Amino acid sequence: MSDQNVHEAGFTSSGITEGSLASSMMSQEAKASGGGVSSGGPTATLQKMGAKGSTHSAGFTSSGIAPESQASEMMSKEAKSNKGKTPRGGTTSTAQSI
Repeated sequence: MSDQNVHEAGFTSSGITEGSLASSMMSQEAKASGGGVSSGGPTATLQKMGAKGSTHSAGFTSSGIAPESQASEMMSKEAKSNKGKTPRGGTTSTAQSI
């Protein structure tokens, strides 16, 4: 995953771009949670990375998730809370796919 991909998806230092994939994700996440977007969820995590330009340094790479990185910690925590699996549409899989 590159910072460019995250920015093209609509996660930027200026916020989420109107009409983008990011805005669609934010809308879907808010509807699913009753109106809010949780900190630590896919939208908030990607926005934080997009604002900082820190996707690659977090461990999300084109070769997969880097060992011993922030991304691998996220994946591990998500797997522990989901019976050993990282859920499709979860924070880790969404960030890695972008």
